Amino acid sequence: MPTSNSSASSSSFPNVNKKALIFGLMAVFLCGIGFSIIAPVVPFLVAPYVRHAADQATIVTLLTSIYALCVFLAAPAIGALSDRFGRRPLLLLCLLGSAIGYAVFGLGGALWVLFAGRIIEGVTGGSIGMIFAYFADITPREQRTRYFGWVGAVAGAGTILGPAIGGVLARYGYAVPMFAGAGVTLLTFLFGMFVMPESLKPAQRLNKITAARLNPFIQLRSILAVKSLQRLLISAFLLWLPNGSFQAIFPQFTIDVFGWQPAAIGLLFSIIGIQDILSQAFLMPLLLKKLSDSRIAMLGMIAEIFGYVLIAASALFSFYPLLIAGLFVFGFGDSVFGPSFNGMLSKSADDSEQGRIQGGSQSIQSLARVAGPLLGGQLYVLLGHSAPAWMGVILIAAAVLVLYQHALGLKKNGVSVKQAKIS
Repeated sequence: MPTSNSSASSSSFPNVNKKALIFGLMAVFLCGIGFSIIAPVVPFLVAPYVRHAADQATIVTLLTSIYALCVFLAAPAIGALSDRFGRRPLLLLCLLGSAIGYAVFGLGGALWVLFAGRIIEGVTGGSIGMIFAYFADITPREQRTRYFGWVGAVAGAGTILGPAIGGVLARYGYAVPMFAGAGVTLLTFLFGMFVMPESLKPAQRLNKITAARLNPFIQLRSILAVKSLQRLLISAFLLWLPNGSFQAIFPQFTIDVFGWQPAAIGLLFSIIGIQDILSQAFLMPLLLKKLSDSRIAMLGMIAEIFGYVLIAASALFSFYPLLIAGLFVFGFGDSVFGPSFNGMLSKSADDSEQGRIQGGSQSIQSLARVAGPLLGGQLYVLLGHSAPAWMGVILIAAAVLVLYQHALGLKKNGVSVKQAKIS
């Protein structure tokens, strides 16, 4: 999009269309609320349809996995279509599908209805990938990590409010947060209908889409075949695997270990959102001036390892302050890893390939979130409540080593890994 005079003259937003920037940040905020508002109540919605606690944990993780599987299958096609036809129509479609999925899940009545809701939401679950591609379109390449950090901070604000609101609304019925999530997502859709400008210029769009680009497995193979991305994506997969498990099992974990209800669970989810705000507002700008993207990502990974250790200890000793401390440490790591990883990823591709790269990355993340909950759920049932956290310690330690090798490979090839300083 052409940049308005006002935006061009602003030192705060150099070379960025203000209207597009405001919409993008508002969409992230509302998506954060819509996604997180349902988190505290999923186990309670599942409970009427199962007989045993172990079955409840299994169904909760299966619901997460089926959603991620649908995102994996659909995300490359959504990314490729957005590269051809623009971000606006695809992002609006994703938002509308998510709203319908939330509403179906809230209606419930049978387990198959719950799964149908997650499938609908998953098939159109490319909104996050589209938003990152949208920001890649409207921001200068050398400043994308900074703007991705802002995305993380705004999403954090949404995830602060979402779980807390969901926990309070659950007092009026466990399905109420689902309908509220549908309403918030529909509001985002309507907001985009009237406000969202297209970000991808016609000259930057693909001329045609081949069948291979719509196939998630071919798309995945082609992205993994890019040598400069292989170790980066493998390290992210090793991190996303336990994170997907933890996100899926966390509400059930707090119920089984501490006997908490939706309001308390929502408050705990909000801690990670608070951590996003604090990290992005105060720490990320300082880190960007001192460290490369890869070093920031490794710092985030190490923090997540320590966070998982504290979370595992909270289960072993049934001591919830350790859980809260672990969430703060984990939240810091997660908040700095995300923007640094997306910054590295976006800088590795041409402007016309941003949708493909971000869609492919989301597919890999979704694949991890298919396997992670299934693996973590079985470890949780078979080996105890702390087992998924110990899995996180082991896999993320391996991810640090892989990302370190990625950084060394860039240096050997003469590619600078030092992020340009932000003035």
